[in-house]
Amino acid sequence: MSNPATSPEEVMRRFALHLSEGDVDAALGLYEPDAAFAPEPGAFVYGLHAIRDALERFAALRPNLTSAIRKVVVADGTALVVNEWTISGTQPDGNPIDMGGLSADVLRRHPDGGWRVLIDDPWGGRV
Repeated sequence: MSNPATSPEEVMRRFALHLSEGDVDAALGLYEPDAAFAPEPGAFVYGLHAIRDALERFAALRPNLTSAIRKVVVADGTALVVNEWTISGTQPDGNPIDMGGLSADVLRRHPDGGWRVLIDDPWGGRV
């Protein structure tokens, strides 16, 4: 990554911006190569190829993604981020969609000082 995100909070802000702009490549650049992503509650995909497919489905909604970071805990180059998010957009059939949740995300700091997502669970706040 040529311009790495320098904090977990910046990763979350960039992700919301990139997905809202429909820039899947930029959003994908925030992930570790072997990252895990939950496109729906209880289901995970692994690796950038599978994550790209999931993010393209979200981007197809032409979303307006907002996030509000509720907690960041950092220890030894690893961060847990709890993030409240909402998406409003349009489904492929033209109907509006509004959804949201509380995510539990794990990020890792790299030697270049940049942070990347290792585990992205948008539904992590569900019990």
